[in-house]
Amino acid sequence: MGEKISVIVPVYRVEKVLARCVDSILAQTYENIEIILVDDGSPDGCPALCDDYAARYSNIRSVHKENGGLTSAWKEGVRHASGGLLGFVDSDDWIEPDMYERLAAAMEKYEADIAMAGLVFDYEDKSYPPRRETNRMEREYYRGEELKELWPVLLNDGSFIGRTLQPSRVTKLFRRELVERNLPLWDERVTVGEDLQMVFAAALDARCICQIPDYYPYHYWYNQSSMTGQYDAEYLGKIRLLRERLEHISDEKGVYDFRPQIRNDFLSLAIMAVKNEIWRNHQDSFRQVLKNVRAMCRDERVRDALCCHTMDRLGLSVKLYIFMMKHSLALPCWAATKLFFTFYYGVTSHVQ
Repeated sequence: MGEKISVIVPVYRVEKVLARCVDSILAQTYENIEIILVDDGSPDGCPALCDDYAARYSNIRSVHKENGGLTSAWKEGVRHASGGLLGFVDSDDWIEPDMYERLAAAMEKYEADIAMAGLVFDYEDKSYPPRRETNRMEREYYRGEELKELWPVLLNDGSFIGRTLQPSRVTKLFRRELVERNLPLWDERVTVGEDLQMVFAAALDARCICQIPDYYPYHYWYNQSSMTGQYDAEYLGKIRLLRERLEHISDEKGVYDFRPQIRNDFLSLAIMAVKNEIWRNHQDSFRQVLKNVRAMCRDERVRDALCCHTMDRLGLSVKLYIFMMKHSLALPCWAATKLFFTFYYGVTSHVQ
């Protein structure tokens, strides 16, 4: 029957699509599964739906808590889980029927602590074709000393957003002790890069990690609101916090100095923060947007990343953007961003 897998599902404002998610987990070919539905203080009909599922299925538990965000929800789910293996599925997504059977088999085959697959971005707007994402690891498994081969490129391989380790927790199966050991390191204040701080810490403690190449069983749902995106005036502060927490994890584990890679990753996100300011800030005047961009470029942590990054595999457009940010050239940044998104997505689109 296999070791029990506890699948933790944080639930918040997904009344219309929750059934699609839960039913895909119930349809798993791996038999020994329990499902922990964590209602994170959802104000819609989700709490009742969770209770209804728990009443109908003996392997489903419904947990209710005050709203505290994604990280607090899945941490609460861990505390209620009874399985020796832990998986995570977000409540607006769904998974293929053999996902956990194949991940569990790979974990058993390689005696791994983490087994990983890829994911598919499925768009509500069918004019956008599905897009796949997976790890950039060259081998199917890394054990013991072999894991050190990953450390120099784990978080950044020298390219823009060059993460060798795909950070999504939802594409992975974890041994329970690996998750429980790191619960104190996963800061609930982090709202950009929640998964990255989790997977990063767990990977550094793993004795063996493995992946299933060319396998994309997880469907990440991009609805119209997530595609359009919302302006986030606090984005730079959020990625500064992420950088701080990743540096803390690196220092706490002490297996390798990941700070240069963390700086590179932060710079990639800072470039995205500037583009977010230009493309999505419709509440401020043009003059104010340029002022905001200059302030972001002159931020102490951004300046450090601009001057000290070690990315040597950047395309010309990113190099140009870094040059403009380094010299606080807000107007050229604005023009380049508008030109790119208008050309790539069309005049009326606001997708980033």
